[in-house]
Amino acid sequence: MRGRGDACSSRALSVSWRPATWHPRLDMGRLSRSRSSTSHRNLPHLLLFFLFVGPFNCLASYSRATELLYSLNEGLPAGVLIGSLAEDLRLVPGAGRQDTQSQPPEHSGAERNPPLSFSLASQGLSGQYVTLDNRSGELHTSAQEIDREALCLEGGGGAAWGGSISISSSPSADSCLLLLDVLVLPQEYFRFVKVKIAIRDINDNAPQFPVSEISVWVPENAPVNTRLAIEHPAMDRDIGTNGVQTYRLLDYHRMFTLDVEENENGERTPYLIIMGLLDRETQDQYVSIIIAEDGGSPPLLGSATLTIGISDINDNCPLFTDSQINVTMYGNATVGIPIAAVQAVDRDLGNNAQITYSYSQKVPQASKDLFHLDENTGVIKLFSKIGGSVLQTHKLTILANGPGCIPAVITALVTIIKVIFRPPEIVPRYIVNEIDGIVYLKELEPVNTPIAFFTIRDPEGKYKVNCYLDGEGPFRLSPYKPYSNEYLLETTKPMDYELQQFYEIAVVAWNSEGFHVKKMIKVQLLDDNDNAPIFLQPLVELTIEENNSPNAFLTKLDATDADSGERGQVSYFLGPDAPSYFSLDSVTGVLTVSTQLDREEKEKYKYTVRAVDSGKPPKESVATVAITVLDKNDNSPRFINKDFSFFVPENFPGYGEIGVISVTDADAGQNGWVALSVVNQSDIFVIDTGQGMLRAKVSLDREQQSSYTLWVEAVDGGEPPLSSTTKITILLLDINDNPPLVLFPQSNMSYLLVLPSTLPGSPVTEVYAVDKDTGMNAVIVYSIIGRRGPRPESFRIDPKTGNITLEEALLQTDYGLHRLLVKVSDHGYPEPLHSTVMVNLFVNDTVSNESYIESLLRKEPEINIEEKEPQISIEPTHRKVEPVSCMPTLVALSVISLGSITLITGMGIYICLRGKRHHREDENLEVQIPLKGKIDLHMRERKPMDISNI
Repeated sequence: MRGRGDACSSRALSVSWRPATWHPRLDMGRLSRSRSSTSHRNLPHLLLFFLFVGPFNCLASYSRATELLYSLNEGLPAGVLIGSLAEDLRLVPGAGRQDTQSQPPEHSGAERNPPLSFSLASQGLSGQYVTLDNRSGELHTSAQEIDREALCLEGGGGAAWGGSISISSSPSADSCLLLLDVLVLPQEYFRFVKVKIAIRDINDNAPQFPVSEISVWVPENAPVNTRLAIEHPAMDRDIGTNGVQTYRLLDYHRMFTLDVEENENGERTPYLIIMGLLDRETQDQYVSIIIAEDGGSPPLLGSATLTIGISDINDNCPLFTDSQINVTMYGNATVGIPIAAVQAVDRDLGNNAQITYSYSQKVPQASKDLFHLDENTGVIKLFSKIGGSVLQTHKLTILANGPGCIPAVITALVTIIKVIFRPPEIVPRYIVNEIDGIVYLKELEPVNTPIAFFTIRDPEGKYKVNCYLDGEGPFRLSPYKPYSNEYLLETTKPMDYELQQFYEIAVVAWNSEGFHVKKMIKVQLLDDNDNAPIFLQPLVELTIEENNSPNAFLTKLDATDADSGERGQVSYFLGPDAPSYFSLDSVTGVLTVSTQLDREEKEKYKYTVRAVDSGKPPKESVATVAITVLDKNDNSPRFINKDFSFFVPENFPGYGEIGVISVTDADAGQNGWVALSVVNQSDIFVIDTGQGMLRAKVSLDREQQSSYTLWVEAVDGGEPPLSSTTKITILLLDINDNPPLVLFPQSNMSYLLVLPSTLPGSPVTEVYAVDKDTGMNAVIVYSIIGRRGPRPESFRIDPKTGNITLEEALLQTDYGLHRLLVKVSDHGYPEPLHSTVMVNLFVNDTVSNESYIESLLRKEPEINIEEKEPQISIEPTHRKVEPVSCMPTLVALSVISLGSITLITGMGIYICLRGKRHHREDENLEVQIPLKGKIDLHMRERKPMDISNI
């Protein structure tokens, strides 16, 4: 398909890739174009080729094969846009420079008919990871989350093009591609598009060691700076900087350090470096924790126990504690009896500590024949009977031989006493276990435990024999009554294996002739489980930051047991009060926590741990672990309410307290300190951070603005800081701070012609006023507080509407100027406000002398002020329903409806005629204006009305 498309197209389209940004959406590279001239040079060959390519023949000059490359992070949710094939292929208007040679104008972009369709070459696994919109060509992630490690490190590798989707991972570890084949139809716009989606790695895997315990052996003679590779490096399924970057030791013991080497393939291997001189005989093992850390943000950790064993070399030779021992024996000693034993010590182990004993070449052969030396044990025994010609003194030079060592030398000086009379005899009878002259006692044996009976005899039967115990130790030799010559050896004090394990004593017998006989007794104590493990610290106090990584290392517990063997082997266990997400390695004592800790959920943990030995029965001790979880700034400030509303009276004084904005932060310390600020309209409002008090810098006027919407931001003191916002609504309550404003009449100098023929009850004019306040502060009442004229009481004003009506018929004597002082008052609280206006009514048939009327208006009127205020009753909202007839109500509603229709019609005519007055200023005519739909009036403007408060 690729070769076919290349041969048919005049130009090929490709997408080059560039590094992606942090945005979860992919970063598509720039489009580049390259021309192909092969099709122009081989046009005849192409025509022949078109006959055989089937339904994909290249009849259009703009058909071509294309490759697109996208990149995106693994683990994205469903619905993330990967790219738009229609835009990247420049198949829609505005998607870049149009290819006019390959795309006819009449079929460009979205105007193509039939419309474009996009489809995968075959279904395969396409629906598992991506979805393709057939109409728009948009490529999205599917519900199946993309796991780069599962695709390319386990399931993928080297898949070629084919099918609708496949996986490709090249030899480089950081390349992971999803490959798709996409068809663009219909046939006249056919394209075969190869889409490559590069999957970028994220740090979602922690390093892991292949084994939990790593052992490294180091010879004790290893020089300083010796480097030893650790054979089990940690593995990380992530790549690049998200893979393993470094290693470190938790405890260096001041003897070791770590170094990391990287090979040509980028693999990092930890090396253990010797920093000091080692001595196995001083310490034969070091235990630490090796930690592997990747380069993610935040980094993830993995750990294993590293045991460094010190192997023995032959750096010690056998040594004798003494240079000479003196041995005295009688000439009648029994053949085969041990007369002495030599013992050398080699501090090495195994074959390096093997010792053999031999006579020096200086020892005469006669002495060698008389005294046999066991080459393994160093025991010297009488090998043959002592004759009369045997020398009385023998100097036995004995060598202790070790591998590769100069022999150690000791001299055994044996003196033979010729016996005429037989010496006393000591006959032991052991009560406790005895093997090869060694008596075994348990350390917990009680005081006065019997060890052996000794019978002391004189072979001659005529000498008195005495007996005593020679040597140090908690032992006593006493006559055993009622028998004679019987002695009992027993303990005198409790014995402790941990203080001393071996004793050597002797039972000595002598007779009156001076003959001495000594019976050596070796006592070996057997260890018992009499010591419980002891923690180095009975209270272990630890700290750890919250949101720690899983399986985070806390500490390594250490307990010692003075007992030996398996009785001193210690195992570690959590107490029953420990939460389940804490783990304690029973062998190493490493304490870890398997889950993330949240300080806001729980700040302190306190539980017990046990150290148990392997004795029978086992002994244990208990320590307490106290863990404090340190705070991190992981909680944004939270407002108590989703939004706040405050009602404030207008003209509220500047910097007055409007209300408190309550906010909390679950974090502690600096992370929980919250600063408040006004985001918008900070020139009017300010907030006190300490108390959260909202204040206005200036006095607020409801008539200028009745409400304010603020956004308040809360920022904590963490690093980096976290924030949140809330909506504040401030509603201003009205106060009576505006007097009514008279809009009509517009001036105190205006006048109105009233015809004498006006019928009583007819509306004459009106006073119209408005109030900027609201509610009862804006309810207006009208009243006449002063009158002047021939008979001004003939006029009445409606207190609610301000309509002025004629009450009585006008007489001949009523001709002239009538002046009414009208008070316009509101119902404000606590005190109503008012304005006044002068209403001038000229009763006459016509206006014949305007100058005369104006002179009357300019004179100050002498009007007596009436103090009586009109009362407007406010109907109650709810009334008690009385059983009355509905007819009066229907009549009233009919009249009101008819009056309303008439009023609306009259006001419309009035507005129309008023607009024509400017074209008729030179005409001295009476203009009849229907007012309130009842009579005709004529009023002329002279000058602005003076309004004053009384």
